[in-house]
Amino acid sequence: MRMTVALAIALSLAPSQAGKLALTNVRLTQGLLGPARPDAKFLPGDSLFLAFDIDGLQADASGKSQYSVGMAVANSQGKVQFKQEPRNLEAINALGGNRLPAHAHIDIGIDQPAGDYTLSVTVTDRSTKAAQTIARKFQVLPKALGIVRLRLTGDPEGQVPLPGTGVVGQPLFIHSGLVGFERDKAKKQPNVTFEMRILDESGKPTLAKPFTGVINQDVPENAASVPLQFVLPLNRAGKFTVEIKATDQVAKKSATLSFPYAVIESK
Repeated sequence: MRMTVALAIALSLAPSQAGKLALTNVRLTQGLLGPARPDAKFLPGDSLFLAFDIDGLQADASGKSQYSVGMAVANSQGKVQFKQEPRNLEAINALGGNRLPAHAHIDIGIDQPAGDYTLSVTVTDRSTKAAQTIARKFQVLPKALGIVRLRLTGDPEGQVPLPGTGVVGQPLFIHSGLVGFERDKAKKQPNVTFEMRILDESGKPTLAKPFTGVINQDVPENAASVPLQFVLPLNRAGKFTVEIKATDQVAKKSATLSFPYAVIESK
């Protein structure tokens, strides 16, 4: 299980008063900045993003805060599977206030045993020595066909994360991966068909035919996952649901991933 903690440089939208340290707005998200995740169940090969806000950090006159972040993951018996010692970090609240958006990120290994786990993240204000910890339980499921590691970005390389709300006129690149597929015994290749549908606010498809594709060649023999990517031009405002379905034609099984996405007019 490979894990990292990433802290965003704060650009607070609303000022707040310095006070007691608190970790608020805690939520699981679909990738960095993405929409809320509906549950805490993950397949091997998936990624966990725990987003939260750090409130009450002491800042100097230039807006700089000094803090540290550490985290650990334990199994259901309380045995620590991974521990990252506190790292000293700094951030500048360029727009004022003392709220710092942050997230913890875990890449769950493809061979991670199924079971219940707990992620704990501890933040310490190095100026005041105040500390707070959040803990979130999650479950790793047995290996199965599934669409994992959803990321929404503004570029095809997947380097510019986008939130769960877009602006008319921009492209939305949807990145994910497929795990748990089987291979044809003769060709040693998977045979996966996939499609993406966009549903409007009433649940009706926006197009008569979905976007489709197939993966059935040039997949390395040792590859346990294959990437899926779609580009979605955001041509009008509204509230939509994106639905991605993958069908393993060898195993005769299907997996579906859906998430909400809102598009607003530029102003």
